[in-house]
Formats: sequence, C-alpha cells, structure tokens
Amino acid sequence: MIDYHEMEMRAMELFKQGKCQEASQLQDEFLQAVQESGDDYCSCPATCKLHGKCVQCVIVHRGHGDHLPHCFQRMVNERIAALSTLTEHFIKREPGEGE
Repeated sequence: MIDYHEMEMRAMELFKQGKCQEASQLQDEFLQAVQESGDDYCSCPATCKLHGKCVQCVIVHRGHGDHLPHCFQRMVNERIAALSTLTEHFIKREPGEGE
C-alpha cells in the first residue's frame, strides 16, 4: 500500500520543516522500497493497458479531463469532505446567484 505511507508522510513533514535534503533522501528510500517490493501498487480496479503505469495513466486522464484516476479519488474526496465542513456540508446559492 502506498496511500498515506508512513515513510512518505514523514518526508512531507520534513519538507514542511525546511529539512529538504533529509526529506528528499527519505522520499528516495520510499520510492525504492515501492519499486523493489514487486507488489501491484495500482489501486485501480480496472484491468486496462495502463494498470500500474502511473505517469501514462495520469497523462491520459489529464488529456481527456473527464475524471480523476482512481488512485487520486480517495484523496480528493477526503479533501472535499473536509472543506465542505466549512459550509455544514451544504452548497447553497445566495439570492441572485445562478438565476
């Protein structure tokens, strides 16, 4: 599993603290561990020719702009849910908007 991986989350904390060299080293270790694991880390349930080929998959999704790749959906949904708490999970048009 790579989503919310402890090593990468620590690397991001280090980046935010300005410890970029240490963070970059930890990030490199994370990437190496994922590559060497031999695991299928692609979370997409679809069996397509792009399964596990992240760069190509993202390029295709950006190209058609229709929806996000499966691997980004959880993260984006969690961010939207957190943001929606600011409006009590309700989208309301103000008078005069969108009429």
